[in-house]
Amino acid sequence: MARPAGLRQIGEALFELAPGLRPGMRVPVRVFGSAALVEAMDEKVFVQAANVAALPGIVEASLCMPDAHWGYGFPIGGVAAFDIESGVISPGGIGFDINCGMRLVRTDLDWKEVEPRLDALLDALAARVPAGTGREGFVHLSKPELRAVLREGAAWAVRNGYGTPEDLTFSEAGGCFAGADPDCVSERACERGQHQLGTLGSGNHYLELQVLRPEGVFDAELTRAFGLAPGQLAVMFHCGSRGFGHQVATDYLHRFLQAMPSKFGLPVIDRELACAPIGSAEGREYHAAMCCAANMSFANRQVILHRVREVFEGVFGRDASSRIRTVYDVAHNTAKFERHVVRGVERSLLVHRKGATRAFPPGHSELPEAYRATGQPVVIGGSMETGSYLLAGVATGAASFFSTAHGSGRIMSRRAARKRTSGRELLGQMEARGMRVRVASLAGLAEEAGFAYKDVDAVAEASERAGLSRRVAHLLPVGTVKG
Repeated sequence: MARPAGLRQIGEALFELAPGLRPGMRVPVRVFGSAALVEAMDEKVFVQAANVAALPGIVEASLCMPDAHWGYGFPIGGVAAFDIESGVISPGGIGFDINCGMRLVRTDLDWKEVEPRLDALLDALAARVPAGTGREGFVHLSKPELRAVLREGAAWAVRNGYGTPEDLTFSEAGGCFAGADPDCVSERACERGQHQLGTLGSGNHYLELQVLRPEGVFDAELTRAFGLAPGQLAVMFHCGSRGFGHQVATDYLHRFLQAMPSKFGLPVIDRELACAPIGSAEGREYHAAMCCAANMSFANRQVILHRVREVFEGVFGRDASSRIRTVYDVAHNTAKFERHVVRGVERSLLVHRKGATRAFPPGHSELPEAYRATGQPVVIGGSMETGSYLLAGVATGAASFFSTAHGSGRIMSRRAARKRTSGRELLGQMEARGMRVRVASLAGLAEEAGFAYKDVDAVAEASERAGLSRRVAHLLPVGTVKG
């Protein structure tokens, strides 16, 4: 599509839509990306970003990452920071799949060693890590145990034998968001999440075996610092809080919509942007429930890693806990209280990242010691046909509240993708190219075809050109487990 009226380029990979061009905007809209990526964005991206720019207490700008596309409330790839005194919190700025995130782990195996056993490895992974709508995991929680998971996140899993303390060190926020309160979560949400630990879910969630080829190394020094080398097998998986997070978002969207005009005197700019003041009882309770969902997701990915280690031990006959190690676990679809410098003044802000991930720079206090000099590892997940990128946070990311793209971003609806190809046809094409797939639903496979997504190479390059993060390595898929 053509650029919307008033959108102008203000940097190498930065565009701005000034306030006043749409009713109620308090701040500009800023879009990070190449001209080609920005011009290809759906008009709804700019409409949604402009609506976000009208929310109370928003600071500096309503931001869009290079992978931005139309979503619910915020565009997916939308970032906004709010003043903690005058700002709001919005489920539409976080998403239904709260802390839908990525975990990258490295193995000590070379691709040549794995290739002869690839099919056996994928069969075992598909059997041990349930994928698809409604699937339950092997961890069956009592109600008290579920409450502990919601409070502790991945630490609960490690404490119960599903991982190592090192896994927590290399997880965002140590695998646990502080401030979680299970009393702020509905009984329905608990029912939906009680038996879902250790499951992938459906849609764009996956577990992928990847190989780092020599030509995929962009920064050899950082690649080594993150524990990777050419020819090495890595494992990446993408999943979130499943039905639990969806129910948390649904519950509070309804509650906020009722309270906005009657209790808070807030105009309903867009029903999908239902919100509450950060300091209100409703706002505090939603944040506490959101933290519970984030912790559910951290625990989910930790249990999946435990199952991955079990599978590798079974197939390769050696201890895996010290040989399969977390590079990093990073969240998206969250709102976090953070300190940021805005126009020379350090401020406390609530940063919403919807389909975006944090990307802290070298020296940041929240990074583990091993990454204090490198900057935070960042994962941009591509489609199952194109591979994914490992990047690192940089100091220039301050312009986005240290946020960056989280994936390649859809350009085609799931329905349109199914019309263009069948799951069986796509499966055959992928197998012919040497990519092995285990899938719970052929229709779901068709929805995730590579042509339904933006070019991940272009998104990663634009993220670097925009100063959001720097490319480290490109990992190529050799086997995928999907819902």
